[in-house]
Amino acid sequence: MIKIVDLHKSFGTKPVLRGVDLEIETGETMVVIGQSGSGKSVLLKHLIGILKPDKGEIFIDGLEITRLREEELQRITRKFGMLFQAAALFDSLTVGENVSFGLERYTDHSPAEIRRIVAESLNKVGLNDIEGLMPFELSGGMKKRVGLARAIAYGPEIILYDEPSTGIDPIRADSINDLINDLKRDLRVTSVVITHDMVSSYKVADRIAMLYEGRIIEIGTPAEIQASSNPIIRQFIHGQARGPITDR
Repeated sequence: MIKIVDLHKSFGTKPVLRGVDLEIETGETMVVIGQSGSGKSVLLKHLIGILKPDKGEIFIDGLEITRLREEELQRITRKFGMLFQAAALFDSLTVGENVSFGLERYTDHSPAEIRRIVAESLNKVGLNDIEGLMPFELSGGMKKRVGLARAIAYGPEIILYDEPSTGIDPIRADSINDLINDLKRDLRVTSVVITHDMVSSYKVADRIAMLYEGRIIEIGTPAEIQASSNPIIRQFIHGQARGPITDR
């Protein structure tokens, strides 16, 4: 479903991605781990065309997207739904208006059909009858769920999760993990999860890839990553201050 080949990206004189190679199979959940500032979110933004690489190729379902015209790129990115790190809800819109935002602008669904899709999407993330609430009335975990409902309203083939457990307590974080697994099973989507939360990684991943110094240094199942002999991997997954990774 997704193939990334020799992806490079710098901002000014600072290189962030230095040759990322990664293949993600249709229907799997790939978790990308790494330090804060390692380029995980930059990688996601390349997948949906927000950023263009300095060098490299990205294939989505066999089509190379980095050189597409804007209208062609928009057609491909409709395959994606995205849960942003802070949910990114519009404060001035109700829950229902937030979830329907893209549907109203980019589809020709009738108002009644949009209301049905909004209610179904909220139900899929465990929320019912809250369309009239405002974002300030929601807990952090509820905001994440509403953001996820907005992400799936289009019926995406691929869902991108940017730090889905950040900013919420461990119990709510675990409910988000359950949702990621449920949506994979029920919607049969391909998922890419960006996180530094190893508890979440082990629970949702089919495979885990570590991004370090701009490259993917190892890929494996959760069991393989836990058993890795790579000192960088071991330091990161165990959260140890001492080791080859320095706090720079």
